[in-house]
Amino acid sequence: MAYTKYSKKYWRETLQAYLFLLPSIAVLGVFVFWPIGFSLVLSFFKWDYTSAEKYFIGLGNYKELFRMSYPVSLNFFYAFVNTVVYALGALLFVRLVFYVTAGMTKYSRPERKFSLFYTISLVFFILFYVVKMANPGFSISWLVLSLVFIGYFLYVIRRYKRDNHIAMMRSRSWTTLILFIIFYLVVAFWLSKSGDELISYFKLAKESSDFLKAIYNTVYYVILSVPTQIALALIIALLLNRNIRFKNLFRTAYFIPFVTSVVAVSLVWQWMFNDQFGLLNYFLSWFDINKIAWLKEEKWTIPTIAIVSVWQHLGYTTVIFLAGLQNIDRSYYEAADVDGANSWQKFKYITWPLLSPTTFFIMIITMIGSFKIFSQIFILYQGLPGPVNKSGLTLVYYVFQKFYDEQRMGVASAAAYMLFLIILLLTFIQFRLGKKRVHYES
Repeated sequence: MAYTKYSKKYWRETLQAYLFLLPSIAVLGVFVFWPIGFSLVLSFFKWDYTSAEKYFIGLGNYKELFRMSYPVSLNFFYAFVNTVVYALGALLFVRLVFYVTAGMTKYSRPERKFSLFYTISLVFFILFYVVKMANPGFSISWLVLSLVFIGYFLYVIRRYKRDNHIAMMRSRSWTTLILFIIFYLVVAFWLSKSGDELISYFKLAKESSDFLKAIYNTVYYVILSVPTQIALALIIALLLNRNIRFKNLFRTAYFIPFVTSVVAVSLVWQWMFNDQFGLLNYFLSWFDINKIAWLKEEKWTIPTIAIVSVWQHLGYTTVIFLAGLQNIDRSYYEAADVDGANSWQKFKYITWPLLSPTTFFIMIITMIGSFKIFSQIFILYQGLPGPVNKSGLTLVYYVFQKFYDEQRMGVASAAAYMLFLIILLLTFIQFRLGKKRVHYES
């Protein structure tokens, strides 16, 4: 006999279910939920162990994170607007490339309305550069031209979303991305020659704020490590997925660094990076390359940490990719063989699209893990955030310094929640983009 929602049997079974969950809820509440909630409250208080007093200061701790020891010569608003204009300018040139080449491919010639759009956009873009070069810095004419160009370009993009050359851009997403990066570098760094965009601003600002330096170093590390790790893992997984001898031995060998202690791994790499008798410099000497002070020079700090991290986590990412490859139905490849497809066509039209759910998962966990980098820095540089000038200071290391060394609990909690917001924002962006790019096998 079915029971209603408010019957005695319903409440008895509900109580039994919660009694089974009670031990887990209690452990999570004591060691997870309560610390998270308490640290959030603490981020709004001024509290350190050097003083018994603690009092509410609102957003004071968050403001202190971004407080600079001396002003930066570059205005943030000016750099932000320039960055937006450079990005839209790079997108304009990318669209022009596809517009010109659309008639040379299977796509038909775009409509004439786009010719007028691109002509007007180029005129605005050239005027923007002329005004900016004639009068560097903030000016009314620069601001007006910037806002007009941004508004006009965004309006046309929003109105004309579908066209043959735009469809070609979307179908060749990797080519579009590479062209966009190239054109942005040309527009922002070669044509401007003044260093007036956000990257230049953060390069200046990070020298006057430890927290901004931590953000800069962490993002630099993520950009170096995440794509490298994913690309190498995919290549190795494709090789291990073939019918080769000692396949299981190779899988185990690649996975061993991941289960090895971070301290042990970092100590071994500390010896390998030694500029006098290290193994890496010994290999470089075979090619007549001068010795590199891996652990002493500021410019090599983040690349050094990225090398260690990629080597350690490569095996784990490879195993996940390998599982994704083995989950693809072999009938797709058999049908491709019948149609005469080569290896590259199989990878492009079968492997890569069907591997997108695995790639999406790996990108999420790899990015989150990269933002939490700490142990390798602490061991490689013997408890210091880099060799000189805090060149290895990351967000987690910043939280550690404020909490453990300076014992400023409020500032450390605020920095931890800023790290949480950054990861949350990037994860949200990845999920939004993943809805259009991830293809699940039906």
